[in-house]
Amino acid sequence: MLNLRFTEYDLECGTDEAGRGCLAGPVTAAAVLLPTDFNLELLNDSKQLSEKTRGKLRPLIEDLAISFSVTHLGPTIIDEINILNASIQAMQESIMKLKPSPLYIIVDGNRFKPINDIPYSTIIKGDSKYMSIAAASVLAKTYRDAYMDKIHEEFPMYNWKQNKGYPTKEHREAIKKYGTTKYHRMTFSGCKL
Repeated sequence: MLNLRFTEYDLECGTDEAGRGCLAGPVTAAAVLLPTDFNLELLNDSKQLSEKTRGKLRPLIEDLAISFSVTHLGPTIIDEINILNASIQAMQESIMKLKPSPLYIIVDGNRFKPINDIPYSTIIKGDSKYMSIAAASVLAKTYRDAYMDKIHEEFPMYNWKQNKGYPTKEHREAIKKYGTTKYHRMTFSGCKL
């Protein structure tokens, strides 16, 4: 059972990202502020949910949240500042877009950088412990998957609709055969030919 709050703050937001380990596409982060009476039985860490369940949860989370926001940071930024910094920046940008601003931030994982002096805690496996982080993980994953489905149309030979940019055998073979695209992360070893 997921916990609703980590602190006593009503305006506590959860944040998470998706797509860190991919060879192509953006890293996508989401931030979510949930009301104190929030309850959504199906909600869990997005990795534990089927694509169908995530798709069902997304509009419910968006409808019930006080505020939510999603940010994509593309390969150029990832290659420029590295994937860890890009993941943190995407989470920070998502938090900055929340209205009202959160009074406390809980972050999935073990790394974050302070933003606007808002206190925060990093929580390993936070997406399987706290509802706001789990909600953020579902939004980050579904928005990123939709983005990959869209750019799949442009470059169908990489089958991003299926692999979402992760380094599957098929994706790596396609890079060998066709080279890379503007959506590939050139600093990642799987993209170097």
